[in-house]
Amino acid sequence: MSSQDFVREVYDASYRRLVVQMLALCGDQAEAEDVVQEAFVKAIGQAGRFGQLDNPEAWLRTVAMNGLRNRWRRTAVLRRVTPRIPGVQQRAELSPDHVDLVSALRRLPVELREVLVLHHLADLPVAEVSRALGVPEGTVKARLVRGRDQLATAMSEREEPNHV
Repeated sequence: MSSQDFVREVYDASYRRLVVQMLALCGDQAEAEDVVQEAFVKAIGQAGRFGQLDNPEAWLRTVAMNGLRNRWRRTAVLRRVTPRIPGVQQRAELSPDHVDLVSALRRLPVELREVLVLHHLADLPVAEVSRALGVPEGTVKARLVRGRDQLATAMSEREEPNHV
Protein backbone atom coordinates (compact mmCIF):
# COMPACT_ATOMS: atom_id res chain seq x y z
CA MET A 1 0.00 0.00 0.00
CA SER A 2 1.39 3.44 -0.94
CA SER A 3 1.79 6.13 1.72
CA GLN A 4 -0.91 8.23 0.01
CA ASP A 5 -3.31 5.28 0.15
CA PHE A 6 -2.49 4.85 3.83
CA VAL A 7 -3.36 8.51 4.53
CA ARG A 8 -6.64 8.05 2.65
CA GLU A 9 -7.42 4.91 4.67
CA VAL A 10 -6.75 6.71 7.96
CA TYR A 11 -8.86 9.62 6.74
CA ASP A 12 -11.81 7.36 6.00
CA ALA A 13 -11.51 5.68 9.40
CA SER A 14 -10.74 8.71 11.57
CA TYR A 15 -12.01 11.96 10.06
CA ARG A 16 -15.48 12.02 11.62
CA ARG A 17 -14.25 10.86 15.00
CA LEU A 18 -11.55 13.56 15.07
CA VAL A 19 -14.01 16.27 14.02
CA VAL A 20 -16.38 15.26 16.83
CA GLN A 21 -13.51 15.40 19.32
CA MET A 22 -12.37 18.84 18.12
CA LEU A 23 -15.97 20.05 18.10
CA ALA A 24 -16.24 19.04 21.75
CA LEU A 25 -13.13 21.11 22.46
CA CYS A 26 -13.96 24.26 20.53
CA GLY A 27 -17.74 24.22 20.07
CA ASP A 28 -17.53 25.34 16.43
CA GLN A 29 -18.18 22.83 13.64
CA ALA A 30 -16.34 24.80 10.97
CA GLU A 31 -13.31 25.36 13.15
CA ALA A 32 -13.24 21.69 14.14
CA GLU A 33 -13.38 20.62 10.50
CA ASP A 34 -10.69 23.14 9.57
CA VAL A 35 -8.15 21.95 12.15
CA VAL A 36 -8.74 18.28 11.30
CA GLN A 37 -8.36 19.00 7.60
CA GLU A 38 -5.17 20.95 8.31
CA ALA A 39 -3.86 17.95 10.27
CA PHE A 40 -4.53 15.68 7.29
CA VAL A 41 -2.83 18.14 4.97
CA LYS A 42 0.21 17.95 7.21
CA ALA A 43 -0.02 14.15 7.13
CA ILE A 44 -0.10 14.20 3.33
CA GLY A 45 2.95 16.46 3.32
CA GLN A 46 4.76 13.94 5.50
CA ALA A 47 3.13 10.83 4.05
CA GLY A 48 6.26 8.66 4.28
CA ARG A 49 6.82 9.45 7.95
CA PHE A 50 3.09 9.35 8.68
CA GLY A 51 2.90 5.80 7.35
CA GLN A 52 5.46 4.67 9.92
CA LEU A 53 3.60 5.97 12.98
CA ASP A 54 2.35 3.45 15.54
CA ASN A 55 -0.84 5.44 16.11
CA PRO A 56 -1.57 7.85 13.23
CA GLU A 57 -4.93 8.92 14.67
CA ALA A 58 -3.25 10.04 17.91
CA TRP A 59 -0.73 12.01 15.85
CA LEU A 60 -3.55 13.65 13.88
CA ARG A 61 -5.42 14.44 17.10
CA THR A 62 -2.32 16.11 18.55
CA VAL A 63 -1.77 18.15 15.38
CA ALA A 64 -5.44 19.21 15.33
CA MET A 65 -5.40 20.14 19.03
CA ASN A 66 -2.24 22.17 18.50
CA GLY A 67 -4.02 23.88 15.61
CA LEU A 68 -6.87 24.82 17.93
CA ARG A 69 -4.46 26.10 20.57
CA ASN A 70 -2.68 28.25 18.00
CA ARG A 71 -5.98 29.69 16.82
CA TRP A 72 -7.00 30.46 20.41
CA ARG A 73 -3.64 32.17 21.05
CA ARG A 74 -3.96 34.30 17.92
CA THR A 75 -7.51 35.24 18.88
CA ALA A 76 -6.43 36.17 22.41
CA VAL A 77 -3.61 38.32 21.09
CA LEU A 78 -5.94 39.98 18.62
CA ARG A 79 -8.41 40.78 21.38
CA ARG A 80 -5.64 42.30 23.51
CA VAL A 81 -4.22 44.49 20.79
CA THR A 82 -7.43 45.53 19.09
CA PRO A 83 -8.34 48.91 20.45
CA ARG A 84 -11.72 49.17 22.06
CA ILE A 85 -13.46 52.33 20.94
CA PRO A 86 -16.17 53.55 23.31
CA GLY A 87 -19.47 54.83 22.06
CA VAL A 88 -21.69 54.01 19.15
CA GLN A 89 -19.89 52.75 16.08
CA GLN A 90 -21.09 54.43 12.91
CA ARG A 91 -20.39 53.39 9.39
CA ALA A 92 -18.20 55.84 7.53
CA GLU A 93 -20.10 57.91 5.01
CA LEU A 94 -18.35 57.51 1.69
CA SER A 95 -18.56 60.31 -0.81
CA PRO A 96 -19.04 59.49 -4.50
CA ASP A 97 -15.42 60.62 -5.08
CA HIS A 98 -14.17 58.16 -2.46
CA VAL A 99 -16.16 55.33 -4.02
CA ASP A 100 -14.74 56.24 -7.45
CA LEU A 101 -11.19 56.31 -6.06
CA VAL A 102 -11.55 52.89 -4.44
CA SER A 103 -13.05 51.50 -7.63
CA ALA A 104 -10.20 52.92 -9.72
CA LEU A 105 -7.60 51.57 -7.27
CA ARG A 106 -9.11 48.09 -7.55
CA ARG A 107 -8.51 48.12 -11.30
CA LEU A 108 -4.77 48.73 -10.85
CA PRO A 109 -2.27 45.89 -10.64
CA VAL A 110 -1.65 44.85 -7.02
CA GLU A 111 1.97 46.02 -6.94
CA LEU A 112 0.95 49.55 -7.99
CA ARG A 113 -2.05 49.61 -5.66
CA GLU A 114 0.12 48.58 -2.69
CA VAL A 115 2.63 51.40 -3.10
CA LEU A 116 -0.09 54.01 -3.70
CA VAL A 117 -2.09 52.98 -0.66
CA LEU A 118 0.94 52.70 1.64
CA HIS A 119 2.50 55.98 0.48
CA HIS A 120 -0.55 58.18 -0.02
CA LEU A 121 -3.22 56.74 2.25
CA ALA A 122 -1.08 55.27 5.06
CA ASP A 123 1.28 58.25 4.67
CA LEU A 124 4.44 56.13 4.78
CA PRO A 125 7.67 57.55 3.35
CA VAL A 126 9.20 55.80 0.35
CA ALA A 127 11.87 54.13 2.49
CA GLU A 128 9.27 52.60 4.79
CA VAL A 129 7.13 51.40 1.86
CA SER A 130 10.30 49.83 0.47
CA ARG A 131 10.93 47.97 3.73
CA ALA A 132 7.29 46.92 4.11
CA LEU A 133 7.13 45.43 0.62
CA GLY A 134 10.69 44.15 0.49
CA VAL A 135 11.54 45.98 -2.75
CA PRO A 136 14.20 48.63 -3.49
CA GLU A 137 13.31 52.31 -3.03
CA GLY A 138 13.81 52.90 -6.75
CA THR A 139 11.17 50.26 -7.47
CA VAL A 140 8.76 51.97 -5.08
CA LYS A 141 9.35 55.34 -6.80
CA ALA A 142 8.85 53.83 -10.26
CA ARG A 143 5.66 52.09 -9.13
CA LEU A 144 4.41 55.34 -7.61
CA VAL A 145 4.87 57.16 -10.93
CA ARG A 146 3.20 54.37 -12.93
CA GLY A 147 0.47 53.97 -10.34
CA ARG A 148 -0.38 57.67 -10.24
CA ASP A 149 -0.48 57.79 -14.06
CA GLN A 150 -2.76 54.75 -14.29
CA LEU A 151 -4.92 56.03 -11.45
CA ALA A 152 -5.31 59.42 -13.12
CA THR A 153 -6.32 57.71 -16.35
CA ALA A 154 -8.80 55.48 -14.55
CA MET A 155 -10.31 58.43 -12.67
CA SER A 156 -10.62 60.58 -15.81
CA GLU A 157 -12.35 57.70 -17.64
CA ARG A 158 -14.98 57.66 -14.90
CA GLU A 159 -15.57 61.39 -15.24
CA GLU A 160 -16.10 61.37 -19.00
CA PRO A 161 -19.78 61.01 -19.88
CA ASN A 162 -20.72 58.25 -22.26
CA HIS A 163 -21.77 59.63 -25.63
CA VAL A 164 -24.04 57.25 -27.44
